[in-house]
Amino acid sequence: MAFQYAYALTGGIATGKSTVVSLLKQSGFRVIDADRIAHDILDEQHQKIGEIFGEDFVDQAKVDRKRLGSVVFADPVKRKELESLLHPMIYDRIAKASIKLDKRAEPYIVDIPLFYEGGRYAIGNVIVVYASQAQQLERLMQRDSYSKEEALARIGSQIDIQEKRDNATHVIDNSGTLKQLEFETERIKNEILGDLL
Repeated sequence: MAFQYAYALTGGIATGKSTVVSLLKQSGFRVIDADRIAHDILDEQHQKIGEIFGEDFVDQAKVDRKRLGSVVFADPVKRKELESLLHPMIYDRIAKASIKLDKRAEPYIVDIPLFYEGGRYAIGNVIVVYASQAQQLERLMQRDSYSKEEALARIGSQIDIQEKRDNATHVIDNSGTLKQLEFETERIKNEILGDLL
């Protein structure tokens, strides 16, 4: 059975999940990266993407993710079509990686940005990286040079960060400084190790 020792790590776009993952890796946690798996599968499915969205979304067997993202974030029907193609394959690959890690009988992280949105992962322990929606907006515009409208569309495509926070078993608050985030991540690491006792 997959996910026996798993902790899902999620949050909203631009809440700081990648930084938290780096900190947890430094603490010795193994991590299954759903985004990396999704990127690999997206390129593996480049022919199908070309059929659905058009050949101009594919260049030398690689999918132009930024261009594809601008389409699917603006069109819920297209997004659903892409998700129905990719998500079962992503789940299958994550579940196989999880079964391997479960054999170690120690906690590990499954980094799934759309954990709540997908609703397909039977993981009981969920860590949410939290920042306010205003902070998400500011960080996203700064990080990816999105217009306010583009950033809001991406934030709006996900479940509200407050709802995710309310449903979490563990919360890492990233509304402050990097030092505070390091402290928060260390606290959660100790909570996870405490769960084993």
